[in-house]
Amino acid sequence: MTMSRVSRLVTQIKTVSRKEFINVVPRRNATTTPTGAILPEPEKQPFGLLSIICAVVPGLLIGAAISKNIANFLEENELFVPSDDDDDDD
Repeated sequence: MTMSRVSRLVTQIKTVSRKEFINVVPRRNATTTPTGAILPEPEKQPFGLLSIICAVVPGLLIGAAISKNIANFLEENELFVPSDDDDDDD
């Protein structure tokens, strides 16, 4: 019973996958129009560097705040306490 269901499922998958790939035509129309003309240069973002800075700086600040809070939590619960011997370079 289950073998017949599995075999039907496999044959359905094979027929569906064959039908989908028959109509696929590779096209590269990202740089040209359908008539073959070259498209104009894309518009540039006027605030490119500013938008990158506005995305990176808050991420760094939030990450630093989270790591500081976790380090304080670990030290308060004595899960990780740095030893004083590590500070000596003698």
